[in-house]
Amino acid sequence: MQTCRYVLTVIVSVCVLGLAMSVGAAPKAELWPRWQQHNPQNPAQIDFTFWDSFLVKYVDAQHPSGIHRLRYASVSVEDRQALQHAIVVLQTISISAYNQQEQQVYWINLYNALTVSVILAHYPVASIRDIRLSGLFSTGPWQAKLVTIEGEKVSLDDIEHRILRPIWKDNRLHYALNCASLGCPNLAPVAYTSANLEQLLEQGARAYINHPRGVVCQDGTCTFSSIYVWFQEDFGGNVAGVMQHLLRYASAPLAAQLQAYHGKVKHDYDWHMNAP
Repeated sequence: MQTCRYVLTVIVSVCVLGLAMSVGAAPKAELWPRWQQHNPQNPAQIDFTFWDSFLVKYVDAQHPSGIHRLRYASVSVEDRQALQHAIVVLQTISISAYNQQEQQVYWINLYNALTVSVILAHYPVASIRDIRLSGLFSTGPWQAKLVTIEGEKVSLDDIEHRILRPIWKDNRLHYALNCASLGCPNLAPVAYTSANLEQLLEQGARAYINHPRGVVCQDGTCTFSSIYVWFQEDFGGNVAGVMQHLLRYASAPLAAQLQAYHGKVKHDYDWHMNAP
């Protein structure tokens, strides 16, 4: 998820009772109004069978680190071609004719499939940030117009910051979009569907927050994922909002540590590839 390609390991002064965290530059949620069109009466569901089978086949959800790994080097030529074909098929869908929940899973799955496809096209690569598709001085593939949907050229940035975030206003989306990095929330081992969307969003939030790359308190200091700094606007816009969100999902003893904490907070993010 491009949710995180900014300043690394910056020490941020935080008072849990209200001082604001310094926020690094990150894309704002700016609505692309064209994608608000939907048909609430349409019960049709999109077929994500191939993407689901691809994830089941290549995502290692049992890695001892607790971070899902994608076996990029093991993806067969046939499955690479099939993934490209699946992305082509998704581009033929008139997504504006679907209900909003189906649109939401469409954009999530398309984002993650595109990210995996870009990595496969450049693999081996140490970090997604090394893939420069928008010019020599660009960082990562996020701004490149990778697909055409209903006649509109669309980038990963468009999907995340101009469609998903401003339309659905659900901060759990940060746990659904994967940027192929160790610091990112886990790539779900199954495709998102209207039936499993809520469950996967909740599982993603809980798994990330209770893993050290999400939040860790040790030696008298708490370190948060940089996601909560870069996208603080999605978590209440202040430290209190971030804390409230974290406490919603934090298990003991992390919850107790957060409730009692009044010190400074660090934030960091690991951009290394989420490969085995």
